[in-house]
Amino acid sequence: MMEPREIKPDELEALALGTGILGTGGGTHPYLELLNLKKLQREKRRIRVVAPDSLKDDALVAEIGFMGAPLISKERLPDPSMLSRALVSMERFAGVRFSAVMSSEIGGENGLAPMTVAALHDLPIIDADPRGRAFPEMQMSSFVIAGLPLYPTALADVRKNDMIIAKSQNAGWTERIGRKLCVETGSVLATCRPPRTGRQIKDSAIHGSISRAIRLGASILDARREHGDPIEAIINNESATLLFDGKVVDVERRTAGGFVRGSTKIVATDKREGSTLTIDFQNEFSLARFGDEVLAMVPDLICVLDRATGEAVGTETIRYGMRVAVLVLDAPAALKTVEALRVVGPKAFGYDMKYRPHSGYKEKCEVV
Repeated sequence: MMEPREIKPDELEALALGTGILGTGGGTHPYLELLNLKKLQREKRRIRVVAPDSLKDDALVAEIGFMGAPLISKERLPDPSMLSRALVSMERFAGVRFSAVMSSEIGGENGLAPMTVAALHDLPIIDADPRGRAFPEMQMSSFVIAGLPLYPTALADVRKNDMIIAKSQNAGWTERIGRKLCVETGSVLATCRPPRTGRQIKDSAIHGSISRAIRLGASILDARREHGDPIEAIINNESATLLFDGKVVDVERRTAGGFVRGSTKIVATDKREGSTLTIDFQNEFSLARFGDEVLAMVPDLICVLDRATGEAVGTETIRYGMRVAVLVLDAPAALKTVEALRVVGPKAFGYDMKYRPHSGYKEKCEVV
């Protein structure tokens, strides 16, 4: 394996900002995980990242992440030892020894939380993930799209309940069973998905996701230091598209079935008829409409950002009066194939429509 690169303390802030944006509303700014990582660095724990291409083909990697409603992590603080128990359970069940850790998704809290596990076990974390963003369900993964199973999966809760889904009919059943366990145990579980080999990660994961998150966050921090516009910095550095600029005027939100579900309405300055953007969400923002026109949909990344700071606004924290910019980033190409869209496209979220690439708001809207 190529020598891992240690993440510097000053990179953590950029990483947290970037994973917040890639969370597309799910998990938002992983502030609590950021504090955990800073504490681990003070304790001389190493946070090391390595490129997927440097893995040996037979190396085994732990795919780690939380499952549940993002709102719960604001009430029940994320615990690195809880995530670590899922990794240990998988090693015992599968009779394996992991040589690295990988995030189950780069977006939001799951972008940083697996790093705490990697630091605790002195393992490197892979600069890759199976989503390139955040998704609400476990089967929404490039590994599943590639035909790899989603079992065995290890789960752990805060009450010392350790569980294993040893086998399932298919990836959808792993999600259904896991979701029932998640709801029963308080709508948050630590998970370790099936051990992934170096070869599988090289072939099927989305590479460079940690690097992208750091790059995104760094563009915001640079803009702040230079008293520039962080939204413009993201657009210029990541080829993002501005969908809408405005003020949040309504939020409908509920926690049900282990998800945060609902919608939000954002109004433009002049309040012309039809000048309201509506965004649906299921943990993450999934569909954006301007009047009757659908502007953006999954798997493209719909990102709601604070207009002044560029920081991500989450589905559990968005509220009336916020001034926001809505950006869309292209989904990785691996998520837009015919096979992938069956798993992560609009129909997988209950929308009776075919995926089509996003389009920007045709007229400029000033901030309210």
